Amino acid sequence: MPLDDLRALARRALEEDLGTGDVTTQATIPAGARARALIGQKAPGAIYGFDVTETTFALLDPEVRCERLVAEGHWREDGGPVLSIEGSARALLTSERTALNFLGHLSGVATMAARAARAVHGTGAVVLDTRKTIPGLRLLEKAAVAAGGAQNHRIGLYDAILIKENHIAAAGGIAQAVARAREAAPALADTLEVEVRTPTEIDQALAARAPRLLLDNMSVAELRAAVAQVDGRARLEASGNVNLDTLRERALTGVDWISMGALTHSAPALDLSMIVEAST
Repeated sequence: MPLDDLRALARRALEEDLGTGDVTTQATIPAGARARALIGQKAPGAIYGFDVTETTFALLDPEVRCERLVAEGHWREDGGPVLSIEGSARALLTSERTALNFLGHLSGVATMAARAARAVHGTGAVVLDTRKTIPGLRLLEKAAVAAGGAQNHRIGLYDAILIKENHIAAAGGIAQAVARAREAAPALADTLEVEVRTPTEIDQALAARAPRLLLDNMSVAELRAAVAQVDGRARLEASGNVNLDTLRERALTGVDWISMGALTHSAPALDLSMIVEAST
């Protein structure tokens, strides 16, 4: 995310928390006091989100000094310090929660992605994210997914063609929808994907020469049958009812991709804390 966008995002988040002012910090901390603090990781996982975290601190103290103590995306089983911060004591305390909200959430996404990538290791399938993201955080969440070891699906509605059941219904059928999409956006023809739910719809999508099929809410047995039916004529994405417990079984069916909305919409925040070490 460009720096100006990071600043705007962090500024809105700070304003939401700050309101008319941090009355506790202003009442208890002298204006000129300096402080050092450590953000620590308290649970296994992967860290992501230093850019927006450091930007949050810097908005309240442009002279703040941050030192990254771990690499983003690197799995750590035992936790420990991840970021050292030195600057205005008031700025650090006022921005603490907002900064930790960003870092904890994005690290949670990276951690979920890392667990998902481990779950499908050796199967040949790749885990993809979805557009089920928190509004305004999509680029950061998708970057966290990639840092954790999963892969990004389309970023938005503009960079790939995904014809879903409502498009098909409104267009009058799979053949019509595919033909119109291919004619209207030839540059994206290689990305063209059609959502299918039945063997009949699979045949219709193949007849329309769709290069990718989205196998929607199919059971493991149905996924295996779909892989056999398609027989290499299109690449296949499984979607729906996917979590860490069901992921590997679906990956073993022979699909190319498994999309998992839970990477972003249900990732638990990674447990982090910020401890002030000293002040002057």
